[in-house]
Amino acid sequence: MLYLNLSNNSFHDGIPAEIGSLVSLQVLLDLSRNLLSGEIPWQLGNLIKLEVFVLSHNNFTGFIPSTMDQMQSLRIVDLSYNELEGPIPKSKAFQEAPPEAFTHNKGLCGNRPSLMNCPPSVNTTKDRKHLILLIVLPVSGASFFLTILIGFVCILRKEWRKSMRNKLIDSQQGNLFTVWSYDGKLVYEDINGATEGFNAKYCIGVGGHGSVYKAKLSTGQIVAVKKLHPLQYTRSDDLKTFESEIQALNKIRHRNIVKLHGFCLHAKQSFLVYEYLERGSLARILDNAEQATELDWSKRINIVKGVVNALCYMHHDCKPPIIHRDISSSNILLDRKYEARVSDFGTARLIKLDSSNWTGLAGTYGYIAPGNMNLTTSLEMQTFPLLFSYF
Repeated sequence: MLYLNLSNNSFHDGIPAEIGSLVSLQVLLDLSRNLLSGEIPWQLGNLIKLEVFVLSHNNFTGFIPSTMDQMQSLRIVDLSYNELEGPIPKSKAFQEAPPEAFTHNKGLCGNRPSLMNCPPSVNTTKDRKHLILLIVLPVSGASFFLTILIGFVCILRKEWRKSMRNKLIDSQQGNLFTVWSYDGKLVYEDINGATEGFNAKYCIGVGGHGSVYKAKLSTGQIVAVKKLHPLQYTRSDDLKTFESEIQALNKIRHRNIVKLHGFCLHAKQSFLVYEYLERGSLARILDNAEQATELDWSKRINIVKGVVNALCYMHHDCKPPIIHRDISSSNILLDRKYEARVSDFGTARLIKLDSSNWTGLAGTYGYIAPGNMNLTTSLEMQTFPLLFSYF
């Protein structure tokens, strides 16, 4: 086995230590975007041929095992969006990794511009114990566990293919929920429970096409849920269009664009699930005199840069290009470090609008290919400076 990709599933608990016995892994080990937790097994340091190692978007805790110093073949690592702490390994891949590879962790440290310096008293006793176990642990049962793991992976792949064939949305038959990379029914029930049936006390914003709720899932993850007004589409072609466009938006990956986790589509209840940004919208901050004073010029310039980067990505790197059509302070969200995220696009073509709006395309403007409208990327960039004239 040269590579193992189990990303975008709903795996719980920890990584099986037996994966460290897959010493033939060379191209890729990707366990990202799951619900894995616990410490990273020190046995993974045995994968000395591995070139790409991705554990991002999970809930791992503790230290990165020092046994990973011996993974000299590594070229790319990504441990972002976990709860890891302590020093990063000394191998070349870790020492030369970009800052994004370690962001959103509890307290990683090391001699890297994006990390804090490690205190002299960092306790590495746990890693030393791991090294002792590495020497004395018997390996006679490795082949047995390897056989079990391969069988487990084959079963998972079979079930995944089956679920992909059956996930076409049909609201008339009551197939309520499809969320990419998750168990749809499980997440739907989790969100409904976290908001107590979308109780008003969890509402953090109201817009023209729905309300936004803050939901803390059973895993501890906090998300923003935009509950849409009832959709009017009933034809199968319209539902397929909704699904394909949301799927395209779900694949967008950029640090200055709000991440869309998934969606629920039903004639009576529909919502989009986004990442949650702590500080809310730029408009809310600017309207609050006390919070606006904390937004110094360095932060404001950084916000402008973030929005420009997001627009350039949507206009030039996405295929087909995406034109937002509603860049406003209400649609720019900020995280706790005042990093900007462009939000609220992807519903303009999907919601029937009343006659008081622009013909067929007004409202919260969204995911629209340039060939389908008169607006161009050039016009969007020309109108963009008006947003920041209020700074």
